[in-house]
Amino acid sequence: MSHIAHIELDDAGLPAPTPEVEQERRIALFDLMEQNTFSLTARDDRAAPPPGPFRLCLSIREQRLVFDVTTETADKAAEFQLSLSPFRQVVKDYSQICESYFDAVKRLPPSQIETIDMARRGIHMEGARVVQERLEGKAEVDIDTARRLFTLVCVLHFGG
Repeated sequence: MSHIAHIELDDAGLPAPTPEVEQERRIALFDLMEQNTFSLTARDDRAAPPPGPFRLCLSIREQRLVFDVTTETADKAAEFQLSLSPFRQVVKDYSQICESYFDAVKRLPPSQIETIDMARRGIHMEGARVVQERLEGKAEVDIDTARRLFTLVCVLHFGG
């Protein structure tokens, strides 16, 4: 199965992340490198895609999420740009629930933290489904890869 062997976030010009966001980012990157599935989809307008493994650079340019995909030898494999519009509401919801969760961890009992965490995980899964939908026809990813990519989209979307 094809996979991402290296991932880079182009976060140049973004403000420094909060400690909580930096932790989420580190975990997502680590988990993504431990296990992921990522393959380019064959399209009529190009030759058969390379099988991978791939190098992926994620960035936001001109209000678009950019997936710049190369082979391990740095040969261009694909680049696609996705509108951020379908992500806006779920990213906003996820950001708000994460703030509530991070605050709750500091001051609430475990039962209340668990309730907020369940809501956080639900919104996160919704974001992963949006990633999969937006990548349809461009790349195939499993749900765990989509979840981790959604976390990275959140980091980029809110500028750290």
